Amino acid sequence: MAKSKELEQAEKNIDAFNDSVKDLTLDRLNAAPKEEEEPQTKLSQKDVEKSKDIYLKPERTIGSREKFNENYRNDYNEAKEYVHFVAENKEIIGEALEIWTKPFAGMPAEYWKVPTNKPVWGPRYLAEQIKRKFYHRLKTEDRMTQGDGNMSFYGSMVVDTTIQRLDAIPVSSKKSIFMGAKSF
Repeated sequence: MAKSKELEQAEKNIDAFNDSVKDLTLDRLNAAPKEEEEPQTKLSQKDVEKSKDIYLKPERTIGSREKFNENYRNDYNEAKEYVHFVAENKEIIGEALEIWTKPFAGMPAEYWKVPTNKPVWGPRYLAEQIKRKFYHRLKTEDRMTQGDGNMSFYGSMVVDTTIQRLDAIPVSSKKSIFMGAKSF
């Protein structure tokens, strides 16, 4: 009799775990809390002023046979503006970033080598693509799932967090806290 109750409870726990895994949708994953980290590079205003300006250019370019859609010209003009940022590699600290970009159909694919932990100038679409590099970590944790009088049942629940793999942090050369430039 006691074993059948234990088996029933185990089945309920397995079903609850399966339901929590099935509930993992892209919207839920994107709503997962981001893991907070300190920035690797802490630049003061003097450091920014003393640093030499590094302007990035693609190392390699591969042309495209597609035709550029002129309806997106304004978006492209904004995306190609050069912005000042610091790239960080959170997985392999200090290693330069190697990344391909192709922001719009009809534009060439570009291969970039971006130095990390120093202020650089690069197109907005490059900084935005670096900023989008994250992944979700899923793990199970034992949590109390049901309380029944003097008895508590523990089961596995899926917990997810978002981990930023690469990051691009805007750098301001202005001394005012009211920055007029658009961020990316």
